[in-house]
Amino acid sequence: MDSERLIAGRYRLHHVLGSGSMGTVWAAHDEVLRRAVAVKEVFQPSGMASGEAAVLRERTLREARAAAQLAHPNLVTIYDVVQLDGDPYVVMELVPSESLAEVVRRCGPLTAEQGAVVAHAVASGLDAAHRAGITHRDVKPGNVLVASDGRVKLTDFGIARNMAEATMTSRGIALGTPAFIAPEIATDGVVTQAVDQWSLGATLFAAMTGQLPYEGDNPLQTINQVVHGDVPATDVCGELAEVVGGLMRKDPAERLPLSEVRRLVRPLLPDADGFPFEEGAAPRPVVEVVRPEPVKLRSAEPAPDAPLAADPGPLPFLLSGGSSDADRSTDLSHEYGADYADDYEDDYDGHHDFPDAAPARRSGLATVLLALAATVLFTIGAGSGFVLTLAAAGRPLLPPAASSAERTPSAPATVTVSLVRRELRAATKEGDRGAGFTIDVGSDWTSFVTQSGNGGVANSTAVLLVDPSGSWQVTVERFPDFFPGLSVDNYLDLVAGRWGKDNHFPGQEKQPTEPLPNAGRDGAVQYSYNTVEQPRAGQHRGGEGSAETRRSHYARVLPRGNDLWVVEVVFPTEQEEQGREQLFDSIAPTLTVIG
Repeated sequence: MDSERLIAGRYRLHHVLGSGSMGTVWAAHDEVLRRAVAVKEVFQPSGMASGEAAVLRERTLREARAAAQLAHPNLVTIYDVVQLDGDPYVVMELVPSESLAEVVRRCGPLTAEQGAVVAHAVASGLDAAHRAGITHRDVKPGNVLVASDGRVKLTDFGIARNMAEATMTSRGIALGTPAFIAPEIATDGVVTQAVDQWSLGATLFAAMTGQLPYEGDNPLQTINQVVHGDVPATDVCGELAEVVGGLMRKDPAERLPLSEVRRLVRPLLPDADGFPFEEGAAPRPVVEVVRPEPVKLRSAEPAPDAPLAADPGPLPFLLSGGSSDADRSTDLSHEYGADYADDYEDDYDGHHDFPDAAPARRSGLATVLLALAATVLFTIGAGSGFVLTLAAAGRPLLPPAASSAERTPSAPATVTVSLVRRELRAATKEGDRGAGFTIDVGSDWTSFVTQSGNGGVANSTAVLLVDPSGSWQVTVERFPDFFPGLSVDNYLDLVAGRWGKDNHFPGQEKQPTEPLPNAGRDGAVQYSYNTVEQPRAGQHRGGEGSAETRRSHYARVLPRGNDLWVVEVVFPTEQEEQGREQLFDSIAPTLTVIG
């Protein structure tokens, strides 16, 4: 039977521990060494082009082999990496555990002793990884395992996660774990080992307070707070305030060394025989966090000629109680630790703290009396009556906090935007010349930059500009040295392959359009297509049964010398006519390449 498969002649799969968008994790038995192991089966996501799947497999093997060189008691050990029919399988240490995210969800914020144990363990594991030349890049509560025997282990050193991240478009513009990424990842893109120190501080902040260090209505707004907002006051972290504050410094050079983290928390550690994560303790309340005034959405583009950011990791974990998508999903359960399953997509549903308890149901008499009181009070005065009615009913005077679905900005009803000229760059990591451009977009639109190998077809750099609601998007993508080896038709095939046949639908046929100035070759075309984005597991902003997202994409494909430039404008399909006239026709012709 399928659950008794034998992998590489020695690893017998027994039962599924968990399943995520990138694969399945099995409880297995190593028949050679006669020990229990966890086997992560990495598979090709639906709709992924064959070229990208090949890149994914190769990266999985490369990253797993690198992580397998690490041996430390606070790191989940990689035992083996094997292939079966071209698909990679990662054999890992099986740790009966639950993630730190689950611990906080179940028990509330950590005590000082618990926080010290986590800080000391994770800092020790990261220190060992850094000495081996490996940067984790995705430290967060969901990747910290608290074992049933008291051990604390850091897991998931990037193995096969980046290709499945939630993205703004099909181009793979990764937004990372917004509440935990270091500011420099979203700005100049310089990823050093110091990014792990920031993320450790953000992880400890969340663990000690029960709330995310940064919030926003959507990932773009959260990243904007990380980059441009003040660091939240860390005195709410109690006895770990000095550690958290020392780690969460905007300047990487000022961050607290990991050795100093261990020194500072050592006096708080329990005795050798102590186990601070005892079952049965009453849940602790979420700590009130006074947050700085949110900053206006601003650009987070890299400085000219700076290296571009590496993929920072998946979206944030869930810190909530009650029933949730994460609770309903198939994970590794409290027994084994949910994050073996690469199920980070189940970790975030927009809740950033523990929801209030549901109000008790009122009796029929109370309801009648309340209605009478409301009628009288309304006669006295609608404003004061409303307040008094709420008070009489024992309800808060302020409205309840909006759910993530309610807070997420929706597309404006009408498509109107005030355009300003922006000067940006679509340079490669080498900072090549001829990559500058100008384009007219909204003054308050945020920009991000990413690079892609496009499944081995051609390298490209894309600059994504997004309006504050996240509904309108403009992407300028540059393919250096695309010609003469490839053609415009190759690009059109690439776009269709990015989405897959079930999500990509041709719209307006390609037709000639005005080329870029000094194009040097013919073949500039304009075309459109439509896409359908299905809600991912655990990402239902509106709860179960959230609707799919339909978008219209209008693009100009513009050869210039040996490079191919593309400007694409995206908007909700229900706004297609207005979007084409007010956005695409106004924005696309303004693209000008500099140099």
